[in-house]
Amino acid sequence: MSSNNAVNDDDSLGEKPLSRLEMLECQSGAAVMRNGQICRVRPPIRRRVLGGSNGSFCYHVMTRTCGADRMLDAEDLEGLRIIIRKIALFSGVKVMTYCLLSNHWHLLVKVPSRDRFLSQFEDRRGEAEGSGEARLIGHLATLYSRAYINQLKLELADMRERGLEDAAMEILEKYKRRFCDLSLYVKEVKERFSRWYNRKHQRVGTLWAGRFKSVLVENGEALRTMAAYIDLNPVRAGIVDDPKDYRWCGYAEAVAGSRHARRGLCMVMQKPQDSWNDCGSWYRCWLMLDGEQVEADEMTKINHAKIRKGIPQEKVENTLKVEGKLTAGECLLSRLKYLSDGAAIGSKSFLDTLFAKHRESFGKGRRLAGKPLGESLTGLYSLFGKMEKDLGSSSSSKTKAKE
Repeated sequence: MSSNNAVNDDDSLGEKPLSRLEMLECQSGAAVMRNGQICRVRPPIRRRVLGGSNGSFCYHVMTRTCGADRMLDAEDLEGLRIIIRKIALFSGVKVMTYCLLSNHWHLLVKVPSRDRFLSQFEDRRGEAEGSGEARLIGHLATLYSRAYINQLKLELADMRERGLEDAAMEILEKYKRRFCDLSLYVKEVKERFSRWYNRKHQRVGTLWAGRFKSVLVENGEALRTMAAYIDLNPVRAGIVDDPKDYRWCGYAEAVAGSRHARRGLCMVMQKPQDSWNDCGSWYRCWLMLDGEQVEADEMTKINHAKIRKGIPQEKVENTLKVEGKLTAGECLLSRLKYLSDGAAIGSKSFLDTLFAKHRESFGKGRRLAGKPLGESLTGLYSLFGKMEKDLGSSSSSKTKAKE
């Protein structure tokens, strides 16, 4: 009997299965027979599919907490939302929509052409030498403090005085390498949030379950379908019956008036970036049709159709009757979710009076009392609505975030 046949005979023996502890005592490395030879088994590797370095490409990104535990509370989700927006502004990645839940989150992003993005930091014809570098250092202010940038300028000037031009350029190249890179973008979001989260909760160790998952998404119907899937996550999970009522999703942020969120969804619909007032109702109808609840009836049982949570049929029909348009009251309620505590809302004259009365509570440079709440809320203004860049800073919320 040959040695190869002996191996086959050994494999066919009916041996007692090993216990979990006995498995730990075994030598590492599994092997199988292939073409008469013993071969080492390699674990399968899921390779990430990327669009390439030339052109812009869209991706659906998803990541989970360790053990899929519900670890993120309302303040954590708000902090994660701020970091996602902040790192996106720095890296050049466009967030089209998102959904943040207590144990995982979804992003739909567009990664622009790296060469085209970096071209803005080059000296243009007719400009003084170093103008492109000045724009690059100015761009760093989207993420870094003024003190950090001033220190960077001093270091670069010192290197050049000592004739270390190549070393100075290498420092700037390190920042450029972080632009328009999907993996680096998600890595920075997860790392920055983990540090903040661990400090807040006085814990150590990893927060996320392995690498993130990503899917390359084609423009058009595939992109719109993926955006709707992401915005409907809290509806499918049974948290709300309308995505506009869930604070931590792109659609709710857009309804509340966020310029970034509206532009992202306009990008999904391949419309001009500031055309939300024209196409926002269209996207709402799309969400209603795609998210309608599937009820249990005789036909679903016969066809073995999957019963799923979703938007009640009556709500879908009422929304379609008004062509997806929201009332001023509904827009106001959505906007209020993002205003900080102590906000005052009313007419311009009402807020001007409050502003004058409490002038010492505001910065010396502030001239305007209130800000308009949006075109759909004509005549209404907000005061004390301190914003974090485009939308509200962290504030309390009664909405429970769960899977």
